[in-house]
Amino acid sequence: MGRADDRRARQRGTRRGKRKEGGIRRLFSWKKVFGTFVLLGALGVGTFIVLYLVVDIPQGNAEAKEQSNVYSYSDGSLIVRDGKTNREIVPISKVPEEVQHAFVAAENKTFYDDSGVDLKGTARGLVSTLTGKKQGGSTITQQYVKNYFLSQEQTVSRKAKELIIALKVDQQESKDTILAGYMNTSYYGRNAYGIQAAARAYYDTDVGGLSIEQGAYLAALLQAPSQYDWAVASKSTRAHVLERWAYVLDNMVEMKWLDAAERQGMEFPEPGEPKPNPGLDGQAGYFVEAAEKELIAAGVDEKELAAGGWNIELNIDKKKQQQLEKAVEQTLLDDLDPEKRDVDAHVQPGAVSVDPESGKVLAMYGGEDYVKHYRNNAIRQDYQPASTFKPIVLAAALESGAETQDGVPITPATIYEGDSKRPVEGSATGFAPPNQDDKDYGRVSVQKSMNSSVNTVFAQMGVDVGLETVKQTAIDLGVDADAGGFEVRPSMSLGVMGASPLDMAGVYATLDNHGEKVTPQLVASAERGDQEAELPDPIGDRVIDRETADTVTSVLRGVVDDGTAQIVRSDKLNIAGKTGTSDDNKSAWFAGYTPDLVTTVGLFGEGEGGKQVTMHGTGGGGRVNGGGYPAEIWAAYNELALGDGPAAEFDLELMELPEPEPTVTVTPSETEEPDPETSEPTAPETTSPPPTTSAPPTSSAPPTSQAPSSPPISTLVPGGESTEDADAERGNRRGEN
Repeated sequence: MGRADDRRARQRGTRRGKRKEGGIRRLFSWKKVFGTFVLLGALGVGTFIVLYLVVDIPQGNAEAKEQSNVYSYSDGSLIVRDGKTNREIVPISKVPEEVQHAFVAAENKTFYDDSGVDLKGTARGLVSTLTGKKQGGSTITQQYVKNYFLSQEQTVSRKAKELIIALKVDQQESKDTILAGYMNTSYYGRNAYGIQAAARAYYDTDVGGLSIEQGAYLAALLQAPSQYDWAVASKSTRAHVLERWAYVLDNMVEMKWLDAAERQGMEFPEPGEPKPNPGLDGQAGYFVEAAEKELIAAGVDEKELAAGGWNIELNIDKKKQQQLEKAVEQTLLDDLDPEKRDVDAHVQPGAVSVDPESGKVLAMYGGEDYVKHYRNNAIRQDYQPASTFKPIVLAAALESGAETQDGVPITPATIYEGDSKRPVEGSATGFAPPNQDDKDYGRVSVQKSMNSSVNTVFAQMGVDVGLETVKQTAIDLGVDADAGGFEVRPSMSLGVMGASPLDMAGVYATLDNHGEKVTPQLVASAERGDQEAELPDPIGDRVIDRETADTVTSVLRGVVDDGTAQIVRSDKLNIAGKTGTSDDNKSAWFAGYTPDLVTTVGLFGEGEGGKQVTMHGTGGGGRVNGGGYPAEIWAAYNELALGDGPAAEFDLELMELPEPEPTVTVTPSETEEPDPETSEPTAPETTSPPPTTSAPPTSSAPPTSQAPSSPPISTLVPGGESTEDADAERGNRRGEN
């Protein structure tokens, strides 16, 4: 080949290379590249517009709304959180402004001015998601949207929805609403969801009590809640915590939310040690049950209450509560040995302590442990109050100006016939109740009858007053009108209806409050966000005259001084009260009060399946009287609660009693002492003949009763159970025979 051919060959190769290069240039010309970017941008904008139009703000996640109800003592200390999620949503108004600024400084300084999204941060987040990495970069609004409307999953579609929804939320909601939502839905570690739960978990305070320093730590905590928990953080991690905390405060200074000089003087606020979430064991469950019933009765919707988020403060005084629990434990529970005695497993104690001036329930004992025995013995109404009802009969008599069957005004000094199984007169329903141990008292005053709890006297008195009047007085004083067994019949006067320690505490508190109605109130306040439950005033109108109430109180002081409740008598306290023991020893009571405190204690025999059973033999003794364990618990508690201070005096205005007719008495010989069980009190006595006596007696010896001719009358109350009252055995501290 010559040089000419070689030259032509090189020229052909050069032309082919130029044609190839020209093709690549034509394919990747700047116009096409630009056009491609424009097309992609247009597609992106179009996609964004479509998504903006299509994606709506969804309903909030149910999980993000879950809250617990928080119950606290009167001093604000926590009793229990009732709910699966430890969260209590609070409005932004409850969060100090400085704490709000701390969260903004930590997460999103431009929050108050931005549009709710950070495009650069979102882009970084999308790239990280595509490459399998995990990175934030979201605004407070975006994080709120993720927490409340979406989920925590790391996907491109979720990120895109987050962006669109955040823009819409920012346009439709105020910044305060968004910030509150963010703080309420974030997780802070220690099983605390939301700022209020975090404040309690780390600093044992409500959110309103947080300082700037504490708020800055909680804001810093959100970056890594579990790792940044000071209590468990390593030395190196604590250094990071301090750096993050300082970063928050420095940003606050930068944003003019914190003075630089004040910032320099701040020290890191170390949080407290983690505490286990108190459960419903012990008394807590009983408090929750009783508080819920009270709130629902006050008009709080049951579904709203169940939804959670309520901050419920109880009137329970933490110290008095501990004192009541200690009294029950040391006086009763330490004596019980269910493995040795089956009956000991059947005894269920309940007690309520009330301030008579305010109506506040200061202490409540629902049972040994809520998780072991779910029935709240303090509010259960299925056991008879027995002879603790008798003061109500007397109050009805005094208030109505009632007279005996023979027209004699009923007063503490009025004489009745007190023999056991004496049939009542003036009733269409035959009734002849036995006295305790079938004891005959003969002619006996009302005062003495209250002291010794004489059944026959109060059965007759109820008929004399009018059973409907007695029932209405009981309801006015606080007995539940719908209580089981509250039929109008002669046995009603012996307390055969159902009543709870809470009910009877209300009755006796009303007497202590001089006749003004006291409805014991467990709940001091209940709030959820800006919503506050409207609670009734526990102090109501006058339901009986002051003189009536005070005269009953005077009579009940005699029960303590010279009756079945002598065991509670104290040199330190002025006390009035009444014992009670129901049929077959299934319940035993003591309801007593000082001028400052009303406390009722009940013991209930509960067998398998809730069956009512006898308590005879409890603690290795015999019969369980109201003057035994219940009175002992009462005395032990009041000694702890009131024993250190000066004894308050009863301020009593007594009724003017009619002058009694003269009576002939026999002076005991020098070698004979009056029997405290049968001797009459020294108070004046009305000597008008009782219904079954034909003439006034000529001495203090009990006359022979002339019972009217009548068909045989059962000595059983309706239902076939005798109305024995075990109160007459004074000094029987454990119920021994």
